[in-house]
Amino acid sequence: GSINIPGVDYKEWLLPGIMAQTMAFSSFVVAIGLNNDLGKGIVDRFRSLPIGRGAVVVARSVSSLIHSSLGIVVMSVTGLFIGWGINNGLFLGLVGYGLLVLFGFMMIWIGILVGSSLRSVEAVQGVMFVTIFPITFLSNAFARPEGMPPVLRWLAEWNPISALVQALRELWGNEGFPLPPDAALPLQYPVTATLIWTLGLSAILAPLAIRAYVRRTTD
Repeated sequence: GSINIPGVDYKEWLLPGIMAQTMAFSSFVVAIGLNNDLGKGIVDRFRSLPIGRGAVVVARSVSSLIHSSLGIVVMSVTGLFIGWGINNGLFLGLVGYGLLVLFGFMMIWIGILVGSSLRSVEAVQGVMFVTIFPITFLSNAFARPEGMPPVLRWLAEWNPISALVQALRELWGNEGFPLPPDAALPLQYPVTATLIWTLGLSAILAPLAIRAYVRRTTD
């Protein structure tokens, strides 16, 4: 009730942004958990067992996705109680959830890279807070980019999180505000942009994360 925008259901407009933020924070879980396992020697104990080198990373990644997905389920149920809903049918609704999981998969590689590269949980928390938090807030998750100063607007419109949020709003029928005609390409074609961002960044981050993990576990 504190945010009253005539003609716009802010609850419906906001919830996709909060869900995208939640998936972005999935990198926190895997980064801190993996760094903790490495620092306490748990990974070294696993290496003495007949399991693959990447089993720990895979397990951490899957657990992080499950953790974040449960959060999305809780938010979806809560959203239904406060008036949010998927207005474009079941299929497009599932496509939106699929994009969320795919984006979370990409963010996990960031967590593996940071968790493997740094030597303490405190350092991991510091790096993740000063990178992930500004990225999520400098997006269209909570406010429209067209109301921002030119430089911040450009950064927000080309932010991968903004493309994901816009894709969710369009797929779920939660647009609220009309997209301005001069919006950046990622916001005009958000589903395509989200796929390009997630797959492209995964292709870059995955080799770096695996290399950092292998280097850390062979020291």
